Amino acid sequence: MAAVRGAGVISAGTARPGAVDPGPSSHRLRDWLVLIVPAAAALLVGGYHLGSLSLWRDEAYSIDAADRSIAKIFALLHHTDSVNGAYYLFMHGVLGLLGTSATALRLPSLIATAVAAAMTAALGRLLARLAGLPAPWLAGLLAGLFYVAAPQVTRYAQEGRAYAIVTMLVTVATYLLVRAMMASTWRWWACYALVIVLAGLFNLFSLLLVLAHGVTVLLTYLRRRRAAQTAHSGPAEPGPADSGAVPGVGPVGLWRWVVAAVATGIVLSPVAWLGFKQRGQISWLTKTNTATIRALFTGFAGSKPLVIPIALLALCGLAVGITARSRRAAVPGLPTPAVVLLPWLVLPPAIMLAVSRFKPIYDIRYVLYCQPALALLCGTGLVWLAYVISMAPLVSNARSSGRALAWLPSAGLAVLVAVLVIAPQRAVRLPTARVDNLRFNAAVIAAHARPTDIVFYVPWNQRSLGMGYPGPFRQLRDIALAESPLKSNTLLGTEVSLATWRHRLRNVSRVWLITSVSQHTLNEVTDPVQRAELALIHTMRLVGRWHADEDVLSLYSVK
Repeated sequence: MAAVRGAGVISAGTARPGAVDPGPSSHRLRDWLVLIVPAAAALLVGGYHLGSLSLWRDEAYSIDAADRSIAKIFALLHHTDSVNGAYYLFMHGVLGLLGTSATALRLPSLIATAVAAAMTAALGRLLARLAGLPAPWLAGLLAGLFYVAAPQVTRYAQEGRAYAIVTMLVTVATYLLVRAMMASTWRWWACYALVIVLAGLFNLFSLLLVLAHGVTVLLTYLRRRRAAQTAHSGPAEPGPADSGAVPGVGPVGLWRWVVAAVATGIVLSPVAWLGFKQRGQISWLTKTNTATIRALFTGFAGSKPLVIPIALLALCGLAVGITARSRRAAVPGLPTPAVVLLPWLVLPPAIMLAVSRFKPIYDIRYVLYCQPALALLCGTGLVWLAYVISMAPLVSNARSSGRALAWLPSAGLAVLVAVLVIAPQRAVRLPTARVDNLRFNAAVIAAHARPTDIVFYVPWNQRSLGMGYPGPFRQLRDIALAESPLKSNTLLGTEVSLATWRHRLRNVSRVWLITSVSQHTLNEVTDPVQRAELALIHTMRLVGRWHADEDVLSLYSVK
């Protein structure tokens, strides 16, 4: 089988027909640096002030759930939050080893982000080689750095939830998918299926990636079949098809992906069923509209000014493979960057947005795992743009110093993105980047509360506002609480009846009302205990009110 050495891809004949070696490199140190530099950048960018920001309510849930015993975690999952069960069990071990500080809680997300950055670089290098791009190592390096530079990547690298871990697993799974399509062995497909199962355990919505991968496998299979037909009839251009054995995804590979996808679905079906029964947990989501779509574009680009340059780079990445050199050098039976990255980037959010027009299930956090696809398109696009300019007659006939000028547009775009990303990178480190500031809430209670004070959480789920730093809140009497979260095997505990609440209501002189919604919404509360709490508040005098982002702490006393 012919070797495509200029592209860095060697399709050498092996003992397994159809297997493709990505090609050995004589630059071992450079190959390692392609992985190490993005990973180190992720650790530096995401690790800066990792524990300085306050916990917010979701992170408070993480600590409260993961700090329970294994038996208590399973008891909790039977009632609620089963979709986060794998994360809670994993974090149980982490917190047991490192403690329950904000830094310890967020450290796994930071490490996962670093691994995802390295795998993004590895995948970018591999796809650039398969597409016949020059300097595939540079495409990989740039892709990894683009991923690290994305503000929302930093945002979730500094959060104690599973989103960064899911992104890491999805990136690894996509790399394994490409390798599985290159080699006709079960080993890669088995590893791919295993990682997809892990991703699904940490977030069921990540299984939408399986559909995107199905599109990639199908398109690659069709491309291979066309290449085989062209080879059989006599290709017009020399290439890997000359041997008559076009590598890539054949019928066997297509069926192996089907088997892997079905096996994944079977393994995860119990978790999916529990998640469906507990779907009320996402009842807070709203139907999507045009503002949601704009926020998606802005979130992935990093800011409004970045949307256009990032979109241009992504289009350049999609254009890889349409040039004459790419058509000659790329292996026709193997996936191109566009075939791998476009379904990954577009399908999961598009499906969730479409479904959310009728049944809300979308939040940008749930599709964070698509961010590496955009970074890969941008990194590949920069290299492709420089290559296309270098092939122009005036540039290609110039001296080496003149050909170096072909990199100026790419370098200019890279600098522009680097400058524009500074402000949003700073913004994600501000306290306002989180919905809550639980540390501030605890400081207010510690400074102004008395042991005889009563606390009302309205609505009921606002009890999470006192969970992140629970020490000061323990001196407040929560007379509406029937059983604690730990005793009731729930996240928030259970509420007493109205009669019990009235029985407990004695010696009331001061009441704290803790909420994060407007007074207008409070007036629409229907729960009888909470309506009674608000009715009591209306008979009292406001002493003070403190705001922390969306959280509102109000202190009332008897008139």
